[in-house]
Parts: sequence; structure tokens; C-alpha cells
Amino acid sequence: MNRLQEHYQKQVLPQLKKELNIDNDFAVPRLEKIVVNMGIGDVSKDKQARDKIFDYIGKLTGQKPQIRSAKKAIANFGIRIGDPVGVRVTLRGERAYAFLDRLNSIVLPRVRDFQGIKLSAFDEAGNYNLGLAEQIIFPEVEYDTIDRVRGLQITITTTAKNKEESYVLLKALGMPFEKQEK
Repeated sequence: MNRLQEHYQKQVLPQLKKELNIDNDFAVPRLEKIVVNMGIGDVSKDKQARDKIFDYIGKLTGQKPQIRSAKKAIANFGIRIGDPVGVRVTLRGERAYAFLDRLNSIVLPRVRDFQGIKLSAFDEAGNYNLGLAEQIIFPEVEYDTIDRVRGLQITITTTAKNKEESYVLLKALGMPFEKQEK
């Protein structure tokens, strides 16, 4: 069990039970999965560049990514059905907690002029979507190997019933949310 998962079990779970007035441990919101996506539309024909991105996402997450294919043909972009347009990794369990721990403590503080992550990125089901404009903020990335700065999308899925419960959970897990104006 890693550091954040242990923190959740020992401190966050009892705190959320009391704060949300829940009796059963299994009804308390918890981290379900984290999905990391990166679009590769511009290098879909270049196998070497695609393999670089594939290795990069694998280093970031510790898991082999899946290639996502186009479901529709778009003539203006030169995309046919079945062309690779992105890579995706789904992290669950211990790997998800480890990735979230690194994201909170190492990656997000490296963002230039960081004021906290936005509260408006929650959906109604209690999931959080975070877009990062540069992959170079991850310490696993060697700057010399980057051919082009690319962004990536991180979706944090929880078992919370609404965005308020999800906010309380992610705040307790150490997500650096922006300060609310009063």
C-alpha cells in the first residue's frame, strides 16, 4: 500500500464518515480510477513519433497505454476510420493512488503561475477533469527527447454521488484547489 492509500485508510475515511454522516465504510466516497489521455492526431502516420509518445505515457503511468482509433472519418483533417488518434491509460487501485499522489505533490506545483486547480471542472456525477497544457512538467520526462510540447487530459473518477462529495474527498486527498472568493 502506498503513502496516499494509507492516508486514505487511516485518516480520510474516518474523517469523511463523520463529515458526510455515513455509517458504512463502503458507502464513503473513494477513488475509483484515473484515466490519462493524450491526442496524437498530428503524428498518427509517423510511427517513430507515435512510439515516443507511447513510451512517454508508459513512463508517466507505469502501465502500457492503449491506442485509440478514430470512430468516424473526417475529410478536413485527413482522418479515416481506424486511424490512431490518441493513447489512453486507465489506472485503478494502488497505481491510481500512486499517480494521484505524484500529481498532487510533484507535478502540479511545477506548473508555472499555479494558483490551484479549478472547481468548475467537476461533472454532475462527481468526476473531475484536469487538462495539462505541457507534458514537460512531469519529472519522468527527459526534456531533450521531446519533439513537441503536447497536452494531456486526466479524468479522476470517484464513487461519490455528486460533486460536493467528490470535492470533499479530493480535498482530503490533497488536491490543491483554487481559493474561493467570499
